[in-house]
Amino acid sequence: MIDDLYSAKLLKLAANLPRVGRLARPDGTAEKVAKLCGSKVVVDVAVDGDQVTDFAQDVKACALGQAAAAVLGANVVGARLSEIELARDALRAMLKEGAPAPEGRFSDLAMLAPVKDYPARHASTLLAFEATVAAVRQAMERTSRAGAA
Repeated sequence: MIDDLYSAKLLKLAANLPRVGRLARPDGTAEKVAKLCGSKVVVDVAVDGDQVTDFAQDVKACALGQAAAAVLGANVVGARLSEIELARDALRAMLKEGAPAPEGRFSDLAMLAPVKDYPARHASTLLAFEATVAAVRQAMERTSRAGAA
């Protein structure tokens, strides 16, 4: 069963994390930590309204968290906040309830369906999406305040 969890595709994604690092001048930044395992993700975003125009991530997580971050990093530029929230919610439902995998640009998250059987891994698997939602919200708040000034 553990072999189903750590498939070759998942391990390849985890080893080739896109958009690693930090943005020089992000509109929003968020850090999320999984208390159970200590995995940590820091996300920087640049936005135009609610759409991500640039993205960087610093991921210190297990292979599952890294794989989810890889799918996110490969597909997040151009996504709107609502789309990222929908993917996060679908990923959470897939892990916790066995719901269908996210659709659209984040459909590769389907490979993480076996994580459902490992509740202790759910938080680290969700970290990158949680951090990205928080960073985009922060960026939208900052840019709306700057526009109002």
